[in-house]
Amino acid sequence: MFDISILMTYVMIVAGFSALPGPAVLLTTARSVSSGTRAGIATSLGIATGDLLHTVLAVLGVSAILMASAVAFTIMKYVGAAYLIYLGVKAILGSNPSFEPPAERRVTPKMAFKQGVLCEALNPKSAMFFLAFLPQFVQTGSGSVSLQLSVLGLLFVAIGAAVTIGYACAAGRVGVFLRHSPMMVKWQNRIVGSLFCALGVHLALQKR
Repeated sequence: MFDISILMTYVMIVAGFSALPGPAVLLTTARSVSSGTRAGIATSLGIATGDLLHTVLAVLGVSAILMASAVAFTIMKYVGAAYLIYLGVKAILGSNPSFEPPAERRVTPKMAFKQGVLCEALNPKSAMFFLAFLPQFVQTGSGSVSLQLSVLGLLFVAIGAAVTIGYACAAGRVGVFLRHSPMMVKWQNRIVGSLFCALGVHLALQKR
């Protein structure tokens, strides 16, 4: 179906792109540090699920409709930004001086997964990326275009998940150390919350 050289080029580009400290990596590491490795991995899998949704939409052509509508793009962008800022404010407000046991404030893996899905699914830039990037590697004379797009999308999801899970495991070890200090727990929540707010503002300011 694919020329092996083109496929290898695609894999290397995706691996390099996934390893960059973008929103997916930052969200995963922040969640892993604040709530543990399992929550970080769950966030990674949630983001992968959101990317899988974007793959399906790109294959079906729905993403093209979304990108063609300025209103739809704007609504999706602001909803996603508002959700990230909400998570950030919630984390910051949870940083009080009472120093309750960290486990009481941690996000569960189930919650982290849902947040990861929503954050990625509500990012219109991800929809645009899949719509613009995947077709560059489709070979029109090599079989079904839909099938090729599906394979490329699944490879992107798998590689991205593997990379962010690696970040989650590494950040989880740092989080274990930080959570032994009440003062670090307090500032850790503020830093993580500020990061989520910054990502939300960044998304809101993005242009098409």
